[in-house]
Amino acid sequence: MSAPPTETLLDLRGLACPMPVLKANRALRDMPPGAKLRILATDRASVADFQSYCRETGHALIAFTDTAGVLSFMIRRRAETSPS
Repeated sequence: MSAPPTETLLDLRGLACPMPVLKANRALRDMPPGAKLRILATDRASVADFQSYCRETGHALIAFTDTAGVLSFMIRRRAETSPS
């Protein structure tokens, strides 16, 4: 039986575009497939940035909230593709 996927918190409040997406990308590269990354950000441009990023990379944006100006994104790292 394998362990449940992990969740990592990345606090990027105060950073402006494109830094939240760049730092999230770096974090996701080091995470195992299926792991979850919660990102906290305050840059309003992050909403569109993370939607586009997930569409382009295959990671899943599974949750988004805006609470008093703090944006919270939950991204699940995509499964690895098997080599052809």
